[in-house]
Order: sequence, then C-alpha cells, then structure tokens
Amino acid sequence: MPPVKLETSDDARSVDNGKAKECITLALKGLETIEPLVRSVEETPEPISTEVQGTIPSWINGKLLRNGPGKFEFGNTHYNHWFDGMAMLHQFKIAKGQVTYMSRFLNSDAYKNNSEKDRIVMSEFGTLAMPDPCKNFFQRFLSRFEMMTPTDNASVSFVKYKGDYFVSTETNFMYRVNPENLETLEKVDWNKFIVVNGATAHPHYDSDGTTYNMGNSYGSKGAQYNIIRVPPEKTDAKDTLQGANILCSIVPANKSHPSYYHSFAMSENYVVFIEQPIKMDLLKIVTCKLRGKALSDGIYWDPKQDTVFHLVDKQSGEVSSVKYHTKAISTFHQINAFEEDGFLMLDMCCSDDGQAINNYLIQNLRKSGDALDEVYNTMGRVFPRRFVLPLHLTGESPTDQNLNTRPSSAATCVQISKDKVFCQHEDLHGDDLLEYGGLEFPQINYVRCNTRSYRYFYGCGFRHLVGDSLLKMDLKDKTFKVWYQKGFFPSEPAFVPSPDAVEEDDGVILSVVLSPTQDKGAFLLVLDAKSFEELARAYVPVKMAYGFHGTFHASA
Repeated sequence: MPPVKLETSDDARSVDNGKAKECITLALKGLETIEPLVRSVEETPEPISTEVQGTIPSWINGKLLRNGPGKFEFGNTHYNHWFDGMAMLHQFKIAKGQVTYMSRFLNSDAYKNNSEKDRIVMSEFGTLAMPDPCKNFFQRFLSRFEMMTPTDNASVSFVKYKGDYFVSTETNFMYRVNPENLETLEKVDWNKFIVVNGATAHPHYDSDGTTYNMGNSYGSKGAQYNIIRVPPEKTDAKDTLQGANILCSIVPANKSHPSYYHSFAMSENYVVFIEQPIKMDLLKIVTCKLRGKALSDGIYWDPKQDTVFHLVDKQSGEVSSVKYHTKAISTFHQINAFEEDGFLMLDMCCSDDGQAINNYLIQNLRKSGDALDEVYNTMGRVFPRRFVLPLHLTGESPTDQNLNTRPSSAATCVQISKDKVFCQHEDLHGDDLLEYGGLEFPQINYVRCNTRSYRYFYGCGFRHLVGDSLLKMDLKDKTFKVWYQKGFFPSEPAFVPSPDAVEEDDGVILSVVLSPTQDKGAFLLVLDAKSFEELARAYVPVKMAYGFHGTFHASA
C-alpha cells in the first residue's frame, strides 16, 4: 500500500539533535473524532454470529481474547481517565472459517459495588471516588483520612499462569476467568503469595511455562522493584500463584520517587528492568485522598534524569553491578530482547517524552476539531528503537570508545566507568514510518522468537490518539507493509502461526477494527502475515469500545 498522504500544518518541522531526523513529528489537521470509541457499551453475554466477508483460513481454530474499558459512568458520576473504565472482556471464537462474538463485564468488586450504589465508589487511576453522600459531614470528612483501596478493575490484558487465564491490571488483584464463556471465576491477591503491592499486566514466559513478572513493594525499607518468578506446574487443581517467589529486589535511585513501569524485557538469560524518568511521588500518592486528588496526580515526567537498564540473571537472581544508561526516554511496551555475540539487544517502543499517560483523559479522547488536533500534536510520538548492551565487561574493557562491534548496527555503547555504560539507540525504522505517526502495541511471533534473534514485528501506526493502521516491520532492511483504511481504527495485532509454519511470518494477523462513523461497524480483521494482504473480515453487529490488549487461545 502506498504511503498515506497527510494534511499537515505549516509548522510541521524536523528537529535534528544529532541523530538524523530522530524527532521529526508531523502536525496533523482535521483529525476525525473518535468519541464513539470511548463510550459505554452493552455486554453481549451469549455468543452471536458474525457476517464473514472473504475467506478465513480453515486451520484457525481458537479464540481471540481481548480486554479493555467498556463502561465510563455510573449514575451521574463519570470516570476521568481512559484507564479507569470498567473491564469488558471480549471473545472472538474462530472455527471452520466462521466467527462468533461475545463480551462480558468483569464481575469485579469495583463493578459490583459501583453498580449496586449506581455511582463510582471505587477510586481508579485518574478518578477519585467521592465520599458517600448518605454519610454525615463528619463521616465524609474522616473518610478522607482512610487509605485508598487498590482497585480490582482488571482491564488491561489477559495473562497466563500455570496454564490458566487471568485478567490483570497493575494492582495486587487479578481475576481467573474461563476463556470458554468469559465467566469471572476467582479473585487472586498477589499479597497472599509474595510481598508486592502490584504486578504488571505484561508477564514474560519461558518455553517451559515459567512466568516472570515485576511488582513494587513499599515497606520499612522504602520502595523496591521486585522481579517475580512463578513456576509452571500446579500441585493442586485450584492452584493460582502458589510457589511464586521474588527472584531479586532492586533499590530505586530515589526511594520516595520510584519509577512507574508498564512492562519489562526478557532475554534467554536476563530480565531487563527499565528504570525510566516517569516517576511516582509516593507522598502525593499516599495523601491523594486527603488532598482530593486522583492517584494519577502523583505521577510526573522528569526529563533531567537518565533512563537506566538493570540486568538480572534469571537463574541466580543476581543483579548486574553494571548499569546501562541512556538519555531520558519513556517506554510502555518492549518488542523483544535477545543475546548474540556477547551483546544483549533490547528492542523497545520509545518516546522522548513521558507525559502521554496524563494525556489520555476521556475528555481529550472525546474532543473534536481544532481541540482534538491540538491534543494529538502536543503529544510525543513513539518509535521502535534498539539498544545494544555489552555483557562481558572487564577491567580491561576500553573506556570512551564504542564497544558495539556488531556490523551494520548504528547503536553505540561506551563504558564511562567500571560500572556505567552509556548507550545510544539505533532506529529500527526509516523516515517513512514518520508518516504513520510511529508505532505502538508491538507484537512478535512470540512462541518462536521471544528471547531469540528475529526479523519481523507488528504494531499499530498512530496518526491519531488510538491506532489507525496496522504495520509489519522488517528488521532486515527496515521497511514495512501497511494495512490502512480511512475512518477505521485497528487494535493491537495478534500473530497466530500456521500449523505447518516454516518461516517466521507464516501465519495470520488478527485485529479488532472499529469505526466511529459507522453504526455497529466493528469487525475482526484477518490478514495474511506474510503478504499483509486482507483475507477476511467478520462483522460484529454490536457497538464496541476501543480496547487495550489480548491474546489468542488455540483450541486443543
């Protein structure tokens, strides 16, 4: 597909900061409103048929499971931030070339309590619940001094532990769910197994089923980052996180202002924690209820600080004394990490700005006209980048010279002192990606390529506040293929390998595509992963909200 022609404003310009065209952003005009994609929708608790156009390969047999917000108000109270909406679980069941669709709200305590009271009673990331109006003034005043209860609104992703599916957010609560009918089964508290105050919704998996994750703890020692390991086997059918342990703990650069992180990276032998300058002011967070502010008020971007990569040995739990620094960048999602020739390649979607998390207010997503253009044009773009980390430094390693000896790699890594290396990234794209607004929601052929050298990754182009195209990136020559249709907004792609796959990209890409202008215009898109040609779409006759993450569950 040829590049999309953009309508750009006169002030579209490039900024050259020493890496050619690294920070170019194109200012766009006339963005269409996506307000209908961030509106409350009804659940579809029984499977319904879809209308298939084209041909879905008969070998696809399983369920695309998706998670994201689906309800943004209760009574006359409403949420402020996109991340706050009540979790809605989606299932696209694919078999014999046909697709059925169903969705259910997660039956969390937050959802049940809010529904029962017909108002928001559980605070979320960007919304502070107001005191019960039925209480007297003194009771309402005292309630401001109570600690905020962590939400169990697990709206971010589907994850797997010990073969079971859970839905997760970033607090200490998850829910085990039944992938067959999306039934909410069991609330699980990380705190019952290990001492952490939360865990990410983006764990990593070894081939034997061992699961790694990260979570913070706040105690007498101050804040700590913890690497978590969960064994693959159950000792009992009812097991959830039994056997989980903390592999190691890392002390923040500033214990009262630890970094926020959404995910982490993993290679064959290392977990890589990215300590970025998106910071959490713990005093502000602890006192947010007293101050009448949402939790998000305690999160800020400090561009004066470096981003630091911490390496942890997956077997021993030993934290490398060498710290790998780079300039201030933010990252929400990693692409892959692998070791080769004594280096660790760390591929991530990065931005030079870290304020995006505070821009995804519902009022911003629902804007139109010039106000919407302004929100988009003041946000930093996200691009795929590679950092090359030398693994075997010794006292003999030369300082003040580039240690990256890999041919055709533009990344640099310079040893500043015994335990400090400064890294500069290599772009994993050409200038033509700028036309598509960068790339987020990266995915790979995970089973085949995770922690290994790879060639392809997939993601959404972002010429809007949500994804508006699908991209297939080729690392061999930094070219890409595109699926784009004006007025349609695809979700995070899911790669499904074909059963007789030989090459890395033998399979299909699945994505849920929404339209703000077509009533009930949502469909499941099926692309040939190799050619990126459209194979089929399955139209869903209900309204859907734009979601976050998901996974493909293959049927036995």
